[in-house]
Amino acid sequence: MQKKLFCPYCGLRLIEKFYENRNRLFCSHCNNPIYENPTPAACLVVTDDQGQVLLVQRSVDPHKGMWCLPGGFIELGESPETAALRELYEETGLTGRIHKLLGVTTNPSQLYDSVLLVGFWITAYSGNLIAGDDACDAAFFPPANLPEIAFESHLKFIRSMTTAAS
Repeated sequence: MQKKLFCPYCGLRLIEKFYENRNRLFCSHCNNPIYENPTPAACLVVTDDQGQVLLVQRSVDPHKGMWCLPGGFIELGESPETAALRELYEETGLTGRIHKLLGVTTNPSQLYDSVLLVGFWITAYSGNLIAGDDACDAAFFPPANLPEIAFESHLKFIRSMTTAAS
């Protein structure tokens, strides 16, 4: 991730300053620290009646061609739940109802440095499964026979669902 050079409020050059017990970017003109936060995202573990997990094959980088859970970035004004359900529809053509929060974790990202990921479990869904948006394929897999998963955080949520289902 590229280091910020200019204040997003006044446009003047940022300095590094020890502030609030750590080195931070700081605007000496605005007299404000520049807080850098993880990028929020949400994903879904969708299971069918046989306990298989829905995965989408990525058509974009990072990890183009690998499989992952349906999900994506949370937009301004969106709740994590709303974002997750929107991404489910965009990537798979399915609509669903969230059954349970599986957890919150972080995932490293070359572009965003750190992604804060909220994982949900869906057991009730409808629609016709079709890959869309940034997915080139979508399919259900048995938890014991998954393809290589693009993100460790997604595998963590799949494992959480498997534990919760037992």
